[in-house]
Amino acid sequence: MINSRFTVAIHVLCLLAAEYPEPLTSRFIAGSVNTNPVVIRRILAELRKAGLVESRSGSGGGWELVAKPESITLGGLFQILRPGTVFGMHNKQPNILCPVGRGIQGALRSHFQVAQAAMETELDRTTIAGIVRTILPQTQLCEP
Repeated sequence: MINSRFTVAIHVLCLLAAEYPEPLTSRFIAGSVNTNPVVIRRILAELRKAGLVESRSGSGGGWELVAKPESITLGGLFQILRPGTVFGMHNKQPNILCPVGRGIQGALRSHFQVAQAAMETELDRTTIAGIVRTILPQTQLCEP
């Protein structure tokens, strides 16, 4: 099953950065993402817990970015939304009586660690500001 929370969170943060300092409602953000506002509110709750966004209630309220887009890396965001390893091992211990079952996890572990480290290094090179500039090259980002 594909989990799109990471991609949706990037979308949300890019939208908040592009529209800053205008607060945006979860309904407005959901319209951009083309999903249910409940999905957006769940992701925003995690981003608030991480100190990236805040919400204001009342008339003219909504969500706003409180971290600088230049300081939010995709690697950091990935760790907020999906901490731990990308590549999981078997849910149950493989059969140790089988020669492949006995050695598969040990053989895979180092390869998975190298692959994850390469992915995290690449994600750490990219910021929300960089993504916004790719999407909207003429946009001048205001800093929170």
